[in-house]
Amino acid sequence: MTDVSAGPLYTGDALGEMDMAGALATGTRCAALVGPYQSGKTTLLESLLFATGAIPRKGSVKDGSSVGDSAPEARSGQRSTEISVGQTEFLGDDWAFVDCPGSVELAQEAYNAILAADVAVIVCEPVAERAVALAPLFRFLQAHSVPHMVYINKMDTATQPVQLVLDALQANSDRPLVLRQVPIEEGEQNTGYVDLVSERAYQYKPGEASDLISIPDSLADDEQLARQVMLEAIADFDDDLLEKLLEDAVPATDEVYQQMTKDLREGHIVPVFLGAAEHDHGVRRLLKALRHETPSPDETAERMGIERSGDAVAQVFKTLHAAQAGKLSISRVWRGEVAEGDSMGGKRIGSVLKLTGNQQKKENKAGLGDVVAFGRMDEVSTGDMLTPSGEALGGTDPWPDALSPVYSFAITAENRADEVKLSGALQRLHEEDPALSFKQDTDVHQLLINGQGEIHLKIAIEKMESKFGVSAKTEKPKVPYKETIKKSVSQHARFKRQTGGHGMFGDVHVDIKPLPRGEGFAFADTVVGGNVPKQFIPAVEAGAREFMDEGALGFPVVDVSVTLTDGQFHAVDSNEMSFKLAAREAMKDGLPKCAPVLLEPILKVEVDVPSDFTNKVHGLVSGRRGQILGFDAKDGWTGWDTVSVLMPQAEIHDLIIELRTATQGVATFRAEFDHLQELTGREADMVVESHRSEMAEAS
Repeated sequence: MTDVSAGPLYTGDALGEMDMAGALATGTRCAALVGPYQSGKTTLLESLLFATGAIPRKGSVKDGSSVGDSAPEARSGQRSTEISVGQTEFLGDDWAFVDCPGSVELAQEAYNAILAADVAVIVCEPVAERAVALAPLFRFLQAHSVPHMVYINKMDTATQPVQLVLDALQANSDRPLVLRQVPIEEGEQNTGYVDLVSERAYQYKPGEASDLISIPDSLADDEQLARQVMLEAIADFDDDLLEKLLEDAVPATDEVYQQMTKDLREGHIVPVFLGAAEHDHGVRRLLKALRHETPSPDETAERMGIERSGDAVAQVFKTLHAAQAGKLSISRVWRGEVAEGDSMGGKRIGSVLKLTGNQQKKENKAGLGDVVAFGRMDEVSTGDMLTPSGEALGGTDPWPDALSPVYSFAITAENRADEVKLSGALQRLHEEDPALSFKQDTDVHQLLINGQGEIHLKIAIEKMESKFGVSAKTEKPKVPYKETIKKSVSQHARFKRQTGGHGMFGDVHVDIKPLPRGEGFAFADTVVGGNVPKQFIPAVEAGAREFMDEGALGFPVVDVSVTLTDGQFHAVDSNEMSFKLAAREAMKDGLPKCAPVLLEPILKVEVDVPSDFTNKVHGLVSGRRGQILGFDAKDGWTGWDTVSVLMPQAEIHDLIIELRTATQGVATFRAEFDHLQELTGREADMVVESHRSEMAEAS
């Protein structure tokens, strides 16, 4: 039968029991649902909302009826592309659940939501080999002291022992993972679980609360062993409990729950729960654990350095440009109340909206812990801490920098008339997603859009068209090759043109010489006797510099010195333009005689990778003409390495794709310009030929 009378609700799985503890928190609490792609986070959100009565029936990701994934790009690709908020109430407590994208390319969305949450629920599949994908997420949570739980989803499809999966997860977390349940299996079916704290067993009922049953005899020994491991884990953080265990005393159930709550909130442990969200398995048990163990919003604010008393405080953790509502600043209220029309930092709040999926409900005000959208605060950015005075709060950590870009496209508007609109659309996309950036590359004269991968950028292009009405074309970014010379030459050039009236005359002798790498361009003159009047010498330098932009091979020329040694002028026909054009002719004729050579940019690349995959990275880098400088253990990341590499920029464009393929999606890199290096042979010839073909087509 369904358990409706066996003690406090905290120990059971039914929602209808009397909760002896009563309401536990003041204000709205917030849980971020995070985890890898296809782990089932959106399905879990749907199940949580259904179990708490927020929605009358569960929607489906596949048919596009779920509360989460409501954006057109998410519906079309059947993947989360941005956060989705679900609001509900559970036994008198208000909750906001934030469903976060699982793609590693959209990690910025998850990280921003985590920073606004009281607790994070890591959703993962019961597959040990995929546990490494959670490593960056565990590290981020630990680095920012955010309490977190693990919900091992899809237990109905599990083919590996839970302990094997738990061990694999533990290898990626510095905090001990504490298993709170053991599964009950009948044949190959996962039919329920035993709660290790209450030592009660439950049998799943799809879409309903589980039934209380007796612990199967075949599971009794395993349950006792698992419970002992659980108790020993939490006893490491409580001397009284440790003493009881050493004396073989059985701690009271309430004492264990209290210690669990304390350890989670203080960041000592990571509780682990089991279930299958698609069938509502274990979802109600997860809800109860969240209700009793999640810190209150004012406790979270204190952890962040925000005192409990004082004026209202809210923080923006997501910016959204909505079709009808304009710019929305999705925020968490950390202190006090915020109402429509209030001024926060000199910026008037146009509206206060409570979001559930793509639904917006207008509110008069928002209170402690609420997750709401403030309308039309155009000057506010993601990460901003809002106060009535506009003054920064002391003692709070700054909002973390956005993730460094690892992939780029060159982008142009399909319609030339949309070039201005393109820049505006890119700016709004950056506001929505700080991991998305853009810049004008003056070396190759391309506008670049930068992000976390090909999917990330393609989603941005889709949004740009659907939300801002700008269609764009993309292509692989050009490499900013340069050229230099290896020999010196003395070159004479004369520019002479006779027309009706004054003509043009300029005559120069220049020495063209190579400079050491990195010296750039130098100009000097050694003219004597006034053969080139002083007022024309700057024009000679300008002409030489101008030709340096294209060079003998067609690329900008670097590390060259030009010295004007002699020349001639005409009292009537000479002018600045004449000498500028004469200097260009001298460079045009002289540079090809100086043994021009192509230079390619070399980047210093640091690849972060799990140690098990370091050898794969070595092979990958070598195949891209990379030079490995060495590797060290990644600071603060147990079991990870940082591999230092010098790599041609020409090989970097799709590096992240191959890295992720080789490392189950977790490796990443940082790159910066290091030096220019000669490129010769067939590869250089192909670059020059390709460039000349492009120039010919453009003309």
